[in-house]
Amino acid sequence: MSRVLPIRTYGDPVLRKPARPVAAITPEIEAFIGDLFHTMRAAEGVGLAAQQVGRTEAICVIEMPAAYDVEEEGGPRLNPDVPLSLALVNPKIVEASAKTCSMEEGCLSFPDIRGSVERPWSVVIEHLGLDGQPKQTKLNGFFARAAQHELDHLAGELFIDLFSYVKKLAVRTKLKNLQAETLDKLQPV
Repeated sequence: MSRVLPIRTYGDPVLRKPARPVAAITPEIEAFIGDLFHTMRAAEGVGLAAQQVGRTEAICVIEMPAAYDVEEEGGPRLNPDVPLSLALVNPKIVEASAKTCSMEEGCLSFPDIRGSVERPWSVVIEHLGLDGQPKQTKLNGFFARAAQHELDHLAGELFIDLFSYVKKLAVRTKLKNLQAETLDKLQPV
């Protein structure tokens, strides 16, 4: 039975911790992946990394609405060979396209904060499949963007790190307030 886990917000030190590799796909890891999907869906997100729920395993999940996996409405899927729900264990980008795309991003750990981020349009990711076997998955478009965002989390990096200087200034007060709220919640009562 999957659980909805509390999502950590900006200011929680776990968000800056680099992930540690997963040694094997155990029943506990499979259950945790189920919890990640369940939590992400409950929060209406498209991706979630272990750090966002307070853990440091190199695991993230992505679930792409079919409408987001097209270049134009009614067009073919950009990633027809990739399931719309994807769990990545020990993921690593091994190839990125020279072609980039700038797009507004949000993050479940940063409620009400959005900003434009430039990322490669296409990436190839090496990761473990749920069967424990190494795999390579090529992702394009928004799916590639979501994966890069989650892999940044696994490296202890956050999408706000990629904001322009002007955007960082524009969200500075919101970030300080969110950080203060988060730190207040972390204090023992």
